[in-house]
Amino acid sequence: MNILILGSGGREHAFTHKLVQSKKVSQIFVAPGNAGTQKIATNINISPTDFEAIKNAVLQHQISMVIVGPEAPLVLGVHDFFLADEALRNIPVIGPKKDGAILEGSKDFSKEFMIKHGIPTAKYKSFTQESLEEGKLFLETLTPPYVLKADGLAAGKGVLILDALDEAKAELEEMVSNQKFGNASSTVVIEEFLKGIELSVFVLTDGKSYKILPSAKDYKRIGEGDQGLNTGGMGAISPVPFADDIFLDKVEALVVKPTIEGLQKDGIDYRGFIFIGLMNDNGNPSVVEYNVRMGDPETEVVLPRIQSDLFDLFDGVANQSLHEKEFSVTDNIATTVMLVSGGYPEAYTKGAIISGLENTEESIVFHAGTKIKNDTVVTNGGRVMAITSLAHSIQDALDLSYKTIDRIHFEKMNYRKDIGFDLVD
Repeated sequence: MNILILGSGGREHAFTHKLVQSKKVSQIFVAPGNAGTQKIATNINISPTDFEAIKNAVLQHQISMVIVGPEAPLVLGVHDFFLADEALRNIPVIGPKKDGAILEGSKDFSKEFMIKHGIPTAKYKSFTQESLEEGKLFLETLTPPYVLKADGLAAGKGVLILDALDEAKAELEEMVSNQKFGNASSTVVIEEFLKGIELSVFVLTDGKSYKILPSAKDYKRIGEGDQGLNTGGMGAISPVPFADDIFLDKVEALVVKPTIEGLQKDGIDYRGFIFIGLMNDNGNPSVVEYNVRMGDPETEVVLPRIQSDLFDLFDGVANQSLHEKEFSVTDNIATTVMLVSGGYPEAYTKGAIISGLENTEESIVFHAGTKIKNDTVVTNGGRVMAITSLAHSIQDALDLSYKTIDRIHFEKMNYRKDIGFDLVD
């Protein structure tokens, strides 16, 4: 069976790495992929949102399943595109249709969904330019910090957490009136700040049954001690030590089951991943947000811990037989540390030669922003690669990742030296 994976990051390399291990998979194609996927699969230089080019590739390479990595193709309706095309409609797409992808595509929709189905989340209200003054008055009723979220997709940058009321009012105006995040912020969700410790729980569902994947915690800030600008993620750890069985049982009962049942009640045939961003407030879960795909770099610590055949699980999603599939997870802990280009998440350069990759056998190197130029691996993005290791403890796994990092070099390479700082005794 031939598979096409859409995307170019560490998440997609992790999918490829896992699927290559399946005896049921013949060839894997990745669009557009990176230097890491190129070594174990076939890259196709097309955009994940160019649906006509994807169709041509699917037919040319006799693709039998499509796995969607990033959110944009899902929100734009790649699954619907397949179902509407006679030549494609029988090819399963792992990822929700538009009516499910709106859980990530619209913060306002997802909050309404949570409230409607009794899923614990922060109180909120949504505002547009027409209701700007009402929004400012609503801010006055809250206690700081103030949370402002662009309703639409904003490449992970559409959430502001502000301590000063005047600044919150000014930023609200910037978002709705001056399109700070483009059309994504034409509607802004203002919600109360949730206290606690953040983590992520991942669910794979066929629309009827589900499997809860390992939990993970990622580190978004560029600087050590969680300081500085937000990034796409500087590292991650799985499982999360404070997410014990008692807490995860609450997550399943209060969040996962009501979410799956809510989708069914609303007539949404959802087949794919649900990434649930949670806050653990003294053992009580509350949903921060939904995403409709796996996270990055969380995928790089979640998938290596899954011992089951990933293709078999995807086949269960496609055929709504997921409940029949074997699912097991290693007890080992996985850690990943992201190597980034100097200057990221602001301006950075591309094309730096990466050396030392031949000496990394103790870890798994998941490529993200890389490409091959003149037979040499070079940087091609802000987040360059994720160095994942597995061991019996967080510290041992981190030690392996950092040992591997010492062998890798590219100009202006940057990384956090304190991933897991809040989890290690």
